[in-house]
Amino acid sequence: MSAVLIGVLGLALLFVLIILHVPIGVSMGLTGFVTVGYLIGFGPAIGLIGAEGREVVSSEGLAVVASFILMGAFANLSGLAQDMYRLAYAFLGHMKGGLALATVGGCAGFGSVSGSSVATVATMTRIALPEMAQRGYATTLSTGSIAAGGTLGMLIPPSIVMIIYGILTEEFIIALFAAALIPGLLSVAVYFAAIRILVWVNPAIGPAGPALPWKERLKILGQSWGVVTLAVIVSGGLYTGVFSAAESASVGVSIAFLFAVFRGKVNWTSFFETLLEAAATTGMIYVIIIGAHIFSFFMTLSGLPEQIVGTIETSGLSKWVILILLYIMFLILGSIFDTIAAMVITLPFVFPLIISLGFDPIWWGVINVIVMEIGMITPPIGMNVFIMHGMAKDIPLRTIFKGIAPFAAADVVRLGLVTVFPALALWLPSLWGYT
Repeated sequence: MSAVLIGVLGLALLFVLIILHVPIGVSMGLTGFVTVGYLIGFGPAIGLIGAEGREVVSSEGLAVVASFILMGAFANLSGLAQDMYRLAYAFLGHMKGGLALATVGGCAGFGSVSGSSVATVATMTRIALPEMAQRGYATTLSTGSIAAGGTLGMLIPPSIVMIIYGILTEEFIIALFAAALIPGLLSVAVYFAAIRILVWVNPAIGPAGPALPWKERLKILGQSWGVVTLAVIVSGGLYTGVFSAAESASVGVSIAFLFAVFRGKVNWTSFFETLLEAAATTGMIYVIIIGAHIFSFFMTLSGLPEQIVGTIETSGLSKWVILILLYIMFLILGSIFDTIAAMVITLPFVFPLIISLGFDPIWWGVINVIVMEIGMITPPIGMNVFIMHGMAKDIPLRTIFKGIAPFAAADVVRLGLVTVFPALALWLPSLWGYT
């Protein structure tokens, strides 16, 4: 059999293993091992597992991922997410739909601290959902704002997904963070617009709360200095060049841990539970990356990516048509698979294609994350939807998906803007000398 045919069969094997509920990282690693063994021998295939495992475990870039995950875990333990929500509500709660606006703002703020969409939606479901239910908000608006707002943790720096993209494509991580900044703020803006339109059409779904006096707002701002300080030091240190990505993550972990200690949240039980939570997430990501490296080696060996790129290039399709087809593919994958898994499975095919079509790899990193964000709230699965449903089992899935629809429409607008105007992603990296 030709190497390309082996590549096709390897892909088929990968999807069979995934359907059988074999973990994504194990599926990719096993597929790569079997097919590399068939193509060049099982001795080199065994050596490949050791070499890739050693490279990933010793990777400084992935140590950054582990540090940011631990920072998010300690930030959650210390109650910084609650601070962010209270701060957003103090300044937005007096408006119609103010709690939903505060929820999106809180998601953006906590996402910038935790770097994780899953952690953000889980945390905000615990904090914001009871508050909105108590104040008479429609369930569709409350669940939609939490599930959609939770996706912001994927894009707003420090984003774990962006770090992994940078490692796998060998792009400068801080340049990716800079590229994500304006699209991240645009995400918040279009979600705010969606909420304001909804409550303008039907004010009953998001009644306004009492307006706090400025003295009270400033008091809450002062009480929330911890989360503001953490975000400013981590992000500010990165963008000004004071810290490298690894140093920024280490400083962030230390600060988040100290906040948890000073607030009396740390005891032996909570400390080890937080470490175990972060270790479990980190271990899962490491297994996925090791599997992705082995799978990527097999793909390169088979020549299938080059064959796919060549076929598409000679198809006569416009690069914009190809781009739209890629968007559709990622929406489907994002609704079925874990975000990181969807990205690492497709990178061996998609990244060479993007480069061959003349698109900027930094811009594509932002676009890739935006499309997968939409996938996280897209039927039939939508990771964020099922996380919320698991925590609020009394709310039907249909209600959550109905609430998400306006935010998904806002996401399409955002995706269109960043597609048509690449400078939204590329201006800051260029201005700051990262590209």
